[in-house]
Amino acid sequence: MKNILFGLAVLIGTPAFAAEAPAEAVGARAVFDYGTIHHPVLAKGGMVSSQDRLSSRVGADILERGGNAVDAAVAVGFALAVTHPQAGNLGGGGFMLIHLEDGNETLAIDFREMAPALANRDMYLDKSGNVDNKKAQYSRASAGVPGTVMGLLDALETYGTMTRRQVMGPAIRLASEGFTVSPALAQSLASAQEEFSADESSIAYFSGIKAGNRWVQADLAKTLRRIMRRGADGFYTGETARLIVDEMGEGGGLISLEDLQNYETLTREPVRGTYRGYEIAAMSPPSSGGVHIVQMLNILEGYDLQADGHNSAAYLHKLIESMRRAYADRSKYLGDPDFVDVPVLELTDKAYAARLRGGINLDRASTSAEVLPGSALVLEPVNTTHYSVMDKYGNAVSLTYTLNFSYGSGYSVDGAGFLLNNEMDDFSSKPGAPNGYGLIGGEANKIEPRKRPLSSMTPMLVMKDGEVVLATGSPGGSTIITAVLQVALNVMEWEMNLAEATHRGRIHHQWLPDSVAVEPVISLDTINALKAMGHNFTAMPNGGVARTVLGRVNSAGHMKDGYIGGAADPRGPKSAAIGVD
Repeated sequence: MKNILFGLAVLIGTPAFAAEAPAEAVGARAVFDYGTIHHPVLAKGGMVSSQDRLSSRVGADILERGGNAVDAAVAVGFALAVTHPQAGNLGGGGFMLIHLEDGNETLAIDFREMAPALANRDMYLDKSGNVDNKKAQYSRASAGVPGTVMGLLDALETYGTMTRRQVMGPAIRLASEGFTVSPALAQSLASAQEEFSADESSIAYFSGIKAGNRWVQADLAKTLRRIMRRGADGFYTGETARLIVDEMGEGGGLISLEDLQNYETLTREPVRGTYRGYEIAAMSPPSSGGVHIVQMLNILEGYDLQADGHNSAAYLHKLIESMRRAYADRSKYLGDPDFVDVPVLELTDKAYAARLRGGINLDRASTSAEVLPGSALVLEPVNTTHYSVMDKYGNAVSLTYTLNFSYGSGYSVDGAGFLLNNEMDDFSSKPGAPNGYGLIGGEANKIEPRKRPLSSMTPMLVMKDGEVVLATGSPGGSTIITAVLQVALNVMEWEMNLAEATHRGRIHHQWLPDSVAVEPVISLDTINALKAMGHNFTAMPNGGVARTVLGRVNSAGHMKDGYIGGAADPRGPKSAAIGVD
């Protein structure tokens, strides 16, 4: 019987330089830890942690019926396309990390969107040579060739145990029979009406939906049934493909039937690293996340962080300086490895991290102007939703996929019931010009036909003594990498349980703009101490510091006594971790 537990989440900040109780005093990964108010969901038969309660239930049901983690992950992916349309998708793409207990193998599946064959480097530049952000972000031309459907189905066929009918049946029922709209979903849809207003199909599909309504999505159900019956051919050829191309023909879109037929997923080697006895496997390029998570952990491993205290100014200063240097490198070196040489080994080398660490002043902030990409690199002859799944067999899946912005471009495929992505904006439309998340890119990430845009999505697995102790990831655009970093540090460095690691306050810095983002729970004393060191914060009109929420991290991991722990981020109003006994 499913053990469904939803915990009250409390976010905690820490005063400047204040050290917390040592890790052993709060019980490390003890199953029941009464030294903290944060408790993960516990189960022995499996765990699903996602941004949507209905979809978590779908995955838990698959595990309860004997499916493995891959079966459940695929079921959750299709269910989110129905219940979480702002990021769950058929029209987007993403990355999946899979750990297979049999053979102790960890692999990465790349189902990132691809640029259409007609794409070109200057396609979003106006007559003055400036980036036309509306065309790059809110048009049919902003859509890359979707990868989600093929990625999920390839994983199921290769590593799953169930049929398409078994894993897609729940999503089809949710679409055809409907589900009760939550207040959070109703509010999200209402806030996106301006984005939908340019497209009659999106208005028809996503307007007028109120909390408490039963929402039936008949066209989406038809699309899902075509996929269930024909597999990837039910999306990349035939009726669905024709509908996608017809939508492109309504104005400015580039995706052709040939683009859809030529799409393929890729299995890649994860980026690997170590931190104080833990082993890390994270997504490799065209994700930038794995490279820079390992890079930052390498820098931080050289410090005695315990002496600082968790979320003290001294600790956060080191995080900020590590983030600053990693994101600077991101701007120059990271791109699609099938098109450019990404120096993964050099960027993740501990000796390189030591050189970067040597340039950090522990008493004063750097300025981003003086931190140049690769300034110490020695080259030898690199809106969204995340969920984590673990099964009773020891298999684990960490999966992040997206439409890019919330609800993508705002355009829907008429007759098919799903939104188009606007992932082409993740390319560098013009070297040095920021994208929709303010990230700077260069030549390595320029637009080229059939190329995959650089991403911040960072599904990650952390292992110790042969067990996955953390399967994690987050939505959040450019803040994904730093949100995942801090949760991983909370587990590995501070030995917090998954719930506490997820609930703690976060900060973010991405090199440019040279400003620290902070969550509401980071104390004013800590912020003032960081200001005194020279760090910049975005100011409010009243003179205060702007606060924001950073990421929505959903995690699972092995604990003691055979338990699997799960934690859904309280920053997501629909998030839920559901365990199976």
